[in-house]
Amino acid sequence: MHNIHDESPQTTARAVLAFELARTWWSPHLAWGRATLNLYVEDKLHKATPGGTGGVKSITNHSPAASSSFMQPIKPRRALVLWEARFYSNRLKERESLEKMISMELFTNVSLVSAPTIFTVLAMLVGVLGYLYGPYWGVRKVPGPPVIPFVGHLPLMAKYGPDLFQILAKQYGPIFRFHMGRQPLVIVADAELCREVGIKKFKDIPNRSMPSPIQACPLHQKGMQDGPRCENTLVSLYQPSHLASLVPTMQSFVETATRNIDPSKEEEDITFSKISLALATDTIAQAAFGVNFGLSKPQSNSDSVNKIDGGGQDKNNDNKNDAVSKFTDQYVYSVAQVKMDLTGSLSIILGLLFPILQEPFRQILKRIPGTMDRKIERTNDNLSSRLDEIVEKRMKDNDRGSKDFLSLILNARESEKVSKKVFTPDYISALTYEHLVAGSATTAFTLSTTVYLIAQYPEVEKKLLAELDAFGPADQMPTAHDLQNKFPYVDQVIKESMRLYPVSPLIARETSSEVEIGGYVLPKEEQGTWVWFGVGVIAKDPKNFPEPNKFKPERFDPNCKEEKERHPYAFLPFGIGPRACLGQKFALQEIKLALIHLYRKYVFRHSPNMEKPLEFEFGIILDFKNGVKLRALKRTQKF
Repeated sequence: MHNIHDESPQTTARAVLAFELARTWWSPHLAWGRATLNLYVEDKLHKATPGGTGGVKSITNHSPAASSSFMQPIKPRRALVLWEARFYSNRLKERESLEKMISMELFTNVSLVSAPTIFTVLAMLVGVLGYLYGPYWGVRKVPGPPVIPFVGHLPLMAKYGPDLFQILAKQYGPIFRFHMGRQPLVIVADAELCREVGIKKFKDIPNRSMPSPIQACPLHQKGMQDGPRCENTLVSLYQPSHLASLVPTMQSFVETATRNIDPSKEEEDITFSKISLALATDTIAQAAFGVNFGLSKPQSNSDSVNKIDGGGQDKNNDNKNDAVSKFTDQYVYSVAQVKMDLTGSLSIILGLLFPILQEPFRQILKRIPGTMDRKIERTNDNLSSRLDEIVEKRMKDNDRGSKDFLSLILNARESEKVSKKVFTPDYISALTYEHLVAGSATTAFTLSTTVYLIAQYPEVEKKLLAELDAFGPADQMPTAHDLQNKFPYVDQVIKESMRLYPVSPLIARETSSEVEIGGYVLPKEEQGTWVWFGVGVIAKDPKNFPEPNKFKPERFDPNCKEEKERHPYAFLPFGIGPRACLGQKFALQEIKLALIHLYRKYVFRHSPNMEKPLEFEFGIILDFKNGVKLRALKRTQKF
């Protein structure tokens, strides 16, 4: 048999290398294929055998004493075992000196085989990291918590909810970073910085940024993105004279909505947030479309609901009510699915993590039955179809006047004050829908939280009732002038409610050019830096509002020292500057009318079945997770 002691160290090293490679072959982590390595091992073993010429496909037994039966090819696996036994029995002392040589050759071979693969993997890794951290790099100097790859700070949002921004402001100061997945937001949580962003540097930060939940819904996106084009046209809708003309209509809807409250059932809960939403939707629908959805009417009276297109009486009341109910359900679902966390549809989640994948995946997912994206798409398609019907009918109406939002838009379009190429029918539908959302969900939220807070603070309720009773008899309806001047405490109660529960804790903006804010230079980048106002943080800053968690309407009394000394931009429930909400006076008038009418007849108490504190869902606006459950009591005492 061939004597291993006659082998050179180099030959032995090659044999050991072959064994090491073969043993490594069985590891599941090896990248290259089995066939290639097998040939490599055979070649190495043959070269290490005296007489080998390289490339021979078998290894033979060279022992002179071996019988012919042993002069057969030895399989590579058996050869490996033999070489292992010989090496560990005769060359244990040489192991240490050979390890370096083996390691170097092994590294060289691995490098040569895997170089293209390694390069490709590294290139992909660099590309992914660049995509994920590119937006971060431009605002890296702005303070903020450590960023978790892919998800950013969304886990913190899931843990703390909207209160997270207060926590971050306390830790990092009045300007800080929050990463919504890949996208960084620069949060401005200081009244003076808000004035700088919203007014002084408005030309550099004029746009509304579009987070992925908005981009997942073209109906929302189109209305929000292009809404500023027609702001001048819409201003007339909210002039004092027009608001005054809406008071009787609002009053009628409020009276109808209160019929859903039965004070005789004192132990029965009412979901006040649903009543508020029905009232607000009916009111804005009349103001926006000139139609009556009839959502506020009690079920027993629902047979008088007008058709959704607003024309005439329908003989098929059941079909008509079903259509209105279906429209409302679709509308509520559409708004509820626009979420700013990881509970939305798959395309929204992808948009938060990988914005580039959102639209392609949305186009795929909306075609797959059972997915949330498909349901949202079908809901929005149905809403669009119904709105298109309303717009088409009104476009054919030659005597539409200027009584509502839709009339103003159509009149402006036909008078060529705005471009017909921009104000297409589908665009008008989207804009009208956005008007519906802005004027219903937000108003309903504020009305619900106001009644919830009044029920929690008896001293506030007593003072409120005294002001209402002092106005006059219960059947005396206030005029627009009365609403402006004769209910100061009601004003203060509403403002304090909006301070404690802002319907939009964050207000979105986006830079159009490089700009410096608070000592930090924010780049424009490809789509602009997102700069958001932390209005919820500012509203609970003890510097602006002492005892910030206490419901104290008197802090908004014009004669109060706190009110006089407060920064003028510490309270921004409707935004700031040219992009502030156009409909704020409309909303306040509606909420005030509702409170006056409700508290002239009833008082409310918290239901024992309602959670404390209130739980919210965080979308483009705040919404109640479980609604506001109250119990109504008929008033028996005058103040």
